[in-house]
Amino acid sequence: MLTVNDLSVNYGVINAVKKVSFEIDEGEIVSLIGSNGAGKTTILKTISGLLRPKNGEITYLGTNIKRHGAPRIVAEGISQVPEGRHIFPGMSVKENLQMGAFLIKNKAKIKANLDEIFERFPILKDRINQDAATLSGGEQQMLAMARALMAKPKLILLDEPSMGLSPIFINEIFDIIQKINQQGTTVLLIEQNAKKALSISDRAYVLASGEVKMTGSGKELLANVEVQKAYLGG
Repeated sequence: MLTVNDLSVNYGVINAVKKVSFEIDEGEIVSLIGSNGAGKTTILKTISGLLRPKNGEITYLGTNIKRHGAPRIVAEGISQVPEGRHIFPGMSVKENLQMGAFLIKNKAKIKANLDEIFERFPILKDRINQDAATLSGGEQQMLAMARALMAKPKLILLDEPSMGLSPIFINEIFDIIQKINQQGTTVLLIEQNAKKALSISDRAYVLASGEVKMTGSGKELLANVEVQKAYLGG
């Protein structure tokens, strides 16, 4: 579904991502794990069209998308849930969700998407007219994920979905990620909680200093001694 080949991205003179290559097959959950500064968020922003690569190719469903702008990439079926959620304060839950469907012109389709979201996230239906800024951290994360799903993506990019959440909400968010995947959406996941990420991933890539250092199935990397020492507290 997605192939990233020899991707390099600079921030000014800093080479944040160095010839990174990985791929995602349709229906998979694939994780990128690594410490802060490893280049994970930069990779997601580049796939989403928010950053331009210095070199390399990004191929999605057979098309090179590295020069496509963010709105076009959303229209092609890729949505991102950003680190820190970035819900719109001063707007209701419903208005935030409607922003996720900004490319859809058919009102009946938007309503159908909303109904589906409220079935999947009943807590958001209960909060439909509430200012999104007054939601709890876990509820805001659900809203950010639901907003991205309003565009009906084939591939969803999740950047640190468990950040700042209580253990109960972390478990709930990971359950939701698995359900989203089981219902047909492919997932690319960035997550500091490497143990949780690897436990639900078909495959994963370990990044350090902007480079891929290791790859394998989620189970293989959970059992890897180097990964345990570096990321799992082993």
